[in-house]
Amino acid sequence: MYRGDRICTDDCEVFYSRLQEQLRGLLAEETDWTANLANAAALLFYQLEDVNWLGFYLLRDGELVLGPFQGKPACTRIAVGEGVCGAAVEEGESQVVSDVHEFPGHIACDEDSRSELVIPMYLEGEILGVLDIDSPELERFDEQDERAMRELAEMIVHSSQ
Repeated sequence: MYRGDRICTDDCEVFYSRLQEQLRGLLAEETDWTANLANAAALLFYQLEDVNWLGFYLLRDGELVLGPFQGKPACTRIAVGEGVCGAAVEEGESQVVSDVHEFPGHIACDEDSRSELVIPMYLEGEILGVLDIDSPELERFDEQDERAMRELAEMIVHSSQ
């Protein structure tokens, strides 16, 4: 069962464990892909600190198309290989970017964003899209964030099958 309490702790492991519990509860009764992406975006945006945009881009006909998100209006389409999201798809790996202004080919949908974390979402070896998280803080994301978000993205994908 989903409980919408704000998670208050400075312990990252405890935080991400509780966030997993909340997401699991939120997804437990639903298998619709769009509904789960929308609720996951809302939950993660609500719980993560120092985040100014969070959402999903879905791979459609060889390009990333904007999906459910929280934050300012965003770029609608991103070519594979372009920007941080496109690089994540092209390389098939998460991207942890400390300073987006240093990233070659960064697409500035929101000038307030300074760092970014992008997690490819897979089903049976195929990339479905990416989870994209932006922050107005430099160096907001680290390996622990990347690992936790990868696990959460896997939960979302598998709950929607």
